[in-house]
Amino acid sequence: MSSPYYEVALFGEFFSKDLKPIMNRITLHSESARPMHIREIVYEPLDASQQRDAGQDPVLLRARRDLTEPERGWVLYSYLKPESIRAHPEATVRPWATCEVVGDALGFASALGFVRRSQIFKKGYVFRRGMLVIQMFQQEQVDPKTQQPIPAHADTLWEVEVKTASPTRNTQDNPLSISVNAVVEVQQLMKGLLDLRRQDV
Repeated sequence: MSSPYYEVALFGEFFSKDLKPIMNRITLHSESARPMHIREIVYEPLDASQQRDAGQDPVLLRARRDLTEPERGWVLYSYLKPESIRAHPEATVRPWATCEVVGDALGFASALGFVRRSQIFKKGYVFRRGMLVIQMFQQEQVDPKTQQPIPAHADTLWEVEVKTASPTRNTQDNPLSISVNAVVEVQQLMKGLLDLRRQDV
């Protein structure tokens, strides 16, 4: 059996007043930066409530579209439960499956037996640093009538995700420790300005 693919990540949040110094420091230690505007729809299995009643966490399916590149299609992806803190105390390491969908991705998700649970828009910036992407964004609310995003309030918390840009395997030639060390390096660079930490959800 082939080894699964993983995402390695750290997370943080900060108030708008700290945007400039945090952005300056991330920019200083990144190779590139661009605006980010993402629409993400979260789906859960039709039997999600029965799974929860049975004490299981249903696997959620996410559909993501980059609104800054309208010609690009939807990407469907799913995370499994993160590895234990004993195995990876420094960062969140979770199995990650992803696929690009041509055509009706949302209809495809329904055909797989998933129903729509929620929708969010994320607006901000994405930075590239070696094998990592650093996303810095505010969540926008959704207008219930038009389903379009409503710009975030000025004092909405900013969220930061430092993670591997593409799914990575844990192999002898390329152990997961390389990715873990890369995200921990960003954690060290941001010390004193931004607290980056692992999370288990």
